[in-house]
Amino acid sequence: MSRRTATATAAASAGPDLSTPADAAREPHPPHRYRARSGALAAGALPVLAFPAPGQAWLAWVGLVPGLLLMQRAPSGREAAVRGWWFGAGFILTAMYWLVPSIGPGLPVLAVLFGALQAGLGYAVHRLLRPPLTTRRALLALLVVPAVWVTTEYARSWHALGGPWALLGATQWQHPAILGLASAGGIWLVSAAVAAVNTGVLIALTAAHRRPRAVAALAAVLALAAGPLLFALRPAPTTAGAVTVALVQPGIVDDPQARFEASARTTSALVGQPVDLVVWGESSTTADLDRDPAALDELRRLAATTGAEVLAGEDARKADGRISKDAVLVSPEGVVDRYRKIRLVPFGEYIPLRPALGWIAGVSRAAGENRAPGTAFHLLPATDRAGGPLPVGALICFESAFPDMSRTAARDGARVLVYQSSTSTFQRTWAPEQHVSLAAIRAAETGRPAVQASLTGVSAAFDAQGRELARLGTDGTGALTVRLPLTAPGTLTWYDRIGDVVPMGALLVTAGAAVAGWRSRRAVGD
Repeated sequence: MSRRTATATAAASAGPDLSTPADAAREPHPPHRYRARSGALAAGALPVLAFPAPGQAWLAWVGLVPGLLLMQRAPSGREAAVRGWWFGAGFILTAMYWLVPSIGPGLPVLAVLFGALQAGLGYAVHRLLRPPLTTRRALLALLVVPAVWVTTEYARSWHALGGPWALLGATQWQHPAILGLASAGGIWLVSAAVAAVNTGVLIALTAAHRRPRAVAALAAVLALAAGPLLFALRPAPTTAGAVTVALVQPGIVDDPQARFEASARTTSALVGQPVDLVVWGESSTTADLDRDPAALDELRRLAATTGAEVLAGEDARKADGRISKDAVLVSPEGVVDRYRKIRLVPFGEYIPLRPALGWIAGVSRAAGENRAPGTAFHLLPATDRAGGPLPVGALICFESAFPDMSRTAARDGARVLVYQSSTSTFQRTWAPEQHVSLAAIRAAETGRPAVQASLTGVSAAFDAQGRELARLGTDGTGALTVRLPLTAPGTLTWYDRIGDVVPMGALLVTAGAAVAGWRSRRAVGD
């Protein structure tokens, strides 16, 4: 028998197809390939059910398995990458379906672009987990697959691409014990743990031999237990004092002046209560408080009669002719300080590459003109009703999605994280619940209490470990008043100190795996 014949015979008897992408390019596509790809598209929707509002958080720990299985069983690495792409597109389409009113036909384009990031996941799963699965490749997969997942999340979290929405770790927002991981490595560490458990489950279900199954099961148990173990072993953030915050939710009021008046009436009802800070939602006034004395006087009056400073949400055209969104802190004496939103919502508040993509505004509710962003984040120097300092990290709506912004606020000395929101456009979708969940995660990451005041709900408050203290849903109006225990000044979590070490590590692991795979293919080719 010739050497070439022996090689061909060995390949035929090996069972599963181990061909490279180059081999697949020369072979005819199997007739069922679009069936498998459609399955991957549908599988991408499955883990979204773990997010709010479906809220099946348990599903996150196994929800990736059907998609990973399709990638693992692909006939080639190339086909696995395509299935990963389709899986990613299905995930984005489902997780962000509520964006249709804002970007219309832009959503499928967004899904295709972001879905492409998961092509690397498909290739990695196929390369490491295709049968016959060895213990060595199982161990590598338990490291590399979660790293690739976190790398893709980190890539699409760049604010110029939209921002970090629907990160896998956010599915665990109602479980403070699991969010113990967030205090150590941010939401990225929670995502990595969830991806690792899914990888372990896949290996345990599909490996032919006992050793890789045992290794995978042990790894999955350790990843699942890591958060609760860390939560139990680490002491809770040290508290020092408390403040009472009132979150004003006027409900769906379309007329800007009527909305302002509804918020003012709700605030007036707080007179006589020991409130330290009153927070209005995003866009609660369309008056430029620097140029509208009547609106400012009303806010000054409310601050004086309630004994609490008012943090209003200003969405107004400024003296330079441009519209911006500001968080404006008002005392009885007038405007104390303001913070201008620096990270705007793509298509909602500006259209990227407007000369090329401006047509989207004609077929959707995308921004008719770009709002002006601020230049830098800074704390607002609020005071409590006794005059004591209460530095506030005030962030506006979409900015609650960015871990680095709340981390900056914590490092700068914020005692409370305050998010102003307006999700009226998406009122009967999953968006309001997805949005408010982010405040819980930011609280756990930074070890700071966090509140969200929304015009139309959900308004809520969370303690320094992400536990929900109070909530007012989308069907409610009025003021949600809550007593917040404050973290001692100077307290920092591990994540506050080390920042995005986890995604940086994931990038290194992903890059190392890519280089190793390339060298391996070259060696085989040689």
